[in-house]
Amino acid sequence: MERKRYLVIGMSCEHCAGSIRKELGEVPGVAHVGVDLATDTVLVDGENLDDALLRAAITGAGYEVAEAVTA
Repeated sequence: MERKRYLVIGMSCEHCAGSIRKELGEVPGVAHVGVDLATDTVLVDGENLDDALLRAAITGAGYEVAEAVTA
């Protein structure tokens, strides 16, 4: 299982987290999405994860990826 972690700007509530979980859940290979609002971090677990697709999903949900963080 592969893991990617992102610092995301603009998340402030559970609705934000749900939007990001929904968008990322539609990306091929994603098995689990965790959102930590306190640290503005999104954790994605899965197989053959495509960084560009994950970033596009977060952006598509209306948020900005500040950086990828080493998982």
